[in-house]
Amino acid sequence: MPTLTITTIQSNLLWEEKSANLRILEEKINSISEKTEIVVLPEMFSTGFSMNPGELAETMDGETVAWMKRVSNENGVILTGSIIIEEKGKYFNRIIWMLPNGQHGQYDKRHLFAYGEEDKHFSAGNKRLIASVKGWKINLLVCYDLRFPVWARQQSSTTEPEYDVLIYVANWPERRSHAWKTLLCARAIENQCYVVGVNRVGTDGNNIYYSGNSLVIDPLGQVLYHMADKEDINTIALSKEKLEEVRSKFPFWKDADEFKIQ
Repeated sequence: MPTLTITTIQSNLLWEEKSANLRILEEKINSISEKTEIVVLPEMFSTGFSMNPGELAETMDGETVAWMKRVSNENGVILTGSIIIEEKGKYFNRIIWMLPNGQHGQYDKRHLFAYGEEDKHFSAGNKRLIASVKGWKINLLVCYDLRFPVWARQQSSTTEPEYDVLIYVANWPERRSHAWKTLLCARAIENQCYVVGVNRVGTDGNNIYYSGNSLVIDPLGQVLYHMADKEDINTIALSKEKLEEVRSKFPFWKDADEFKIQ
């Protein structure tokens, strides 16, 4: 059965310094020596978690998407993370799922962080993105989405689960890191899937400190990788055989409630 190899990049982000962040992240991506298929960057990886979209937003033809196309192609990897996008006069915190051939998928963050006034500056998305790689299905979400389990919940099915891997890209502050770690484990257990959470480190322009705590968690909730308080690049192979063994031995997903999200 095919494995899926994912590289997580836990990085400091320079505040609203787009070109510098892209240069630093490209150096990190180019330094990956292991064979990998997907590289995951944090939320708003080119700017930090800024509420200044009027100055920082790009279109889908802008610098950062073009950078993702080039870096993805040159390294032969799928590259993903979220950036600030302007579209039809609205601003979105948008995950880009960039393939090496230049094709892409996208997901606009549904749950905007009102505590940080994200809802005053950005528009919410209303459609999930579940990508496919080598027979693996991957659900892509952003930071505050983690607190809303219904949005991540496997849709009821008697044939097979909706997805196999749940990825969260984040700028999640250190002061709430216990919630971050706990909820990531809960999402893995309740959805019987792998969970990958990629957070930043360092202090942002609002003097908020981020301790990272990026995690990879297996379908039983066991932590396979965890790193706190420093920059790190980690590559890990996820086992489809292990995933299917868990789902076969403990077929809890078949008993899930049916529901619709409005």
